[in-house]
Amino acid sequence: MARKSVLLGMSGGVDSSVAAALLVRQGYDVHGITLQVWEHEDDSVATSKKWQERGCCKVGIARHVAKLLGIPHEVVDTRHTFRHAVIDDFIQGYTTGTTPNPCVRCNERVKIHTLVDLALQRRVDYVATGHYARLHDHRGFSVLSRSVDPRKDQTYFLYRLRAEWLPRLLFPLGGLEKAAVWKEAEALSLPVEELKESQEICFVSQGDYRTFLEQEAPHSRKQGLFTDQEGRPLGQHDGIAFYTPGQRRGLGIATGQRLYVHQVQPATNTVVLGHSERLHSECTVADLNMFAPDFPSHSADVHVKIRYATPATLATLTVRDSSALHVQFHHPQRGLSPGQSAVFYSGDDVLGGGIIQPFPPS
Repeated sequence: MARKSVLLGMSGGVDSSVAAALLVRQGYDVHGITLQVWEHEDDSVATSKKWQERGCCKVGIARHVAKLLGIPHEVVDTRHTFRHAVIDDFIQGYTTGTTPNPCVRCNERVKIHTLVDLALQRRVDYVATGHYARLHDHRGFSVLSRSVDPRKDQTYFLYRLRAEWLPRLLFPLGGLEKAAVWKEAEALSLPVEELKESQEICFVSQGDYRTFLEQEAPHSRKQGLFTDQEGRPLGQHDGIAFYTPGQRRGLGIATGQRLYVHQVQPATNTVVLGHSERLHSECTVADLNMFAPDFPSHSADVHVKIRYATPATLATLTVRDSSALHVQFHHPQRGLSPGQSAVFYSGDDVLGGGIIQPFPPS
């Protein structure tokens, strides 16, 4: 019987490297693919040390791991797609007063999308990545589910995958704790020091996202007013793109009291501040991607994750119209940011999610 074939996304990080080793051990015919998304990765082209330190696309290490495992490896240039589908979306979000999540968009529009398309073109059976997530069958349907290691679970970044992709996806690390993954890396004599993880945005190679915005979108620096909740001026800001709800550092104004960003109002180029973090009991979520298209038919209690790094919280979903849901949190939430994703769970299973919509001016 012929071995099942797999296209594996290989970033050169520890997770995709160990995923490659596990798939080879399980008897798959593995072909490694590294997607070039931003800077040149050719050895003959100089890259910044900052870029080399980030764990998104280390082609040299991916190539080394593939050779070590005896599997073919290639680099696929997706810079054009990445630029339009992720970078432009990122810039547009911040400059219009929302807080985008580029990792969510990249998985949906570039990484897994490209791998699935390649697999279909080449008649490859499966696509695999090093994400921490699981898949299981429920009544003949593939269901995306949280990983065994709750601290590393990445389903928040995967909720926008198309339902028809799920049956052909493999997540070899979904059943492992992170400590076990590191042991696998060490057992393979992988260059562990070079495989250190990055928590940064992969295309922000110098400074923070604000530096990137100033370089890529100089029009983002457009001064306007900081105001209090009653509309009284408190000072000038550098541009709405540089502020997100819940932020309290880097405001550049002194009032003798701690201040937080409550709201960014693009229509008036205003940033509203308050003396405590603003709490939200509800929000609207649109641009939906639901794995069960008829859910919810009316209303349902689910757990909602509004940021990757915070636990899911209980909320009631109600259908607002054919393209939006109303989310009523059972406990008020801090730092709710329009543009970020709200992902819905039933136990460990991902029901779907969408984008948090702007709030009416306060």
